[in-house]
Amino acid sequence: MSTSLNVLVCGANGFIGSRIAAALLQAGHRVSCGSATRLRTDLPHVPIDFARDTDPATWLPRLQGLDTVVNAVGVLRDSPRRPMRAVHTAVPAALFEACAQAGVRRIVQISALGIGRSDDDNPTQYAHTKRAAEAALEALPASGPSWIALRPSVVLGPGGDAAQLFRTLAALPLLTMPGPALDAKLQPIYVEDLARAVAVLADPGSPCRGVVEFGGAREMTLAELIATLRSARRAGTARAAQLVRLPAWMGVLSARAGDFLPGLPWCTDTRVMLELDNVASNAPLAEWLGRAPRDLRDFAAEL
Repeated sequence: MSTSLNVLVCGANGFIGSRIAAALLQAGHRVSCGSATRLRTDLPHVPIDFARDTDPATWLPRLQGLDTVVNAVGVLRDSPRRPMRAVHTAVPAALFEACAQAGVRRIVQISALGIGRSDDDNPTQYAHTKRAAEAALEALPASGPSWIALRPSVVLGPGGDAAQLFRTLAALPLLTMPGPALDAKLQPIYVEDLARAVAVLADPGSPCRGVVEFGGAREMTLAELIATLRSARRAGTARAAQLVRLPAWMGVLSARAGDFLPGLPWCTDTRVMLELDNVASNAPLAEWLGRAPRDLRDFAAEL
């Protein structure tokens, strides 16, 4: 990519957004950081309230002169401070409409693999609100920005919520989880690989458009993922996690209890998502990177 772009990264203070901002800078682009609070960086800061900025008019002044907007904002659980319907749907829809009005040429939306096409595929609020954001992109006029909605499998890297959860599980002497979750397949993606791919896809001339699903280097069950992390903790000694496989009904009850404890990652939505397979071809990611994606075994020690 020979042309330097003006890019706004929404969620630049987050686990994925911060890596995307760094990858864009490394690629030679001019980056503005959209977040609720100013980051400790010299980069231009765009104050954004992803719980309340639902009017396209609010966004228009922020988008002047931009070539590309990347939206990497997301929440795992609904809360009064960060309501999921606002964060995932209403505010992004206003952003996308404003992009079309302001002449932004490219939108990159970070979505998630496994959310399906309807509630028949995945009935969780997380999936429903993420699908609604993609619908807002599809409703943009043909003369508007080109866009791509990325649906990666689970994204792992130092500092990520998923990595922290799995690292905690790997440190336990016994892994006690419902059987359906242990058997579900994942395809972990290294966060730096995703960030580098977004730096490529930020180009308005990119032929990659629409909703694209992809995974990392290889498929594995959650039990295998935990075993890989345990092996990394033990300096490469191959030692499987000690598993206690709970019946499915115990997972349902414990997740319902978690619904009333907002600070915990375990809730009904989490259980449903973990029990669904989360795999797809890694060919798109390999094409964007120009190489094979990194395997979890190669970066497990970083977690």
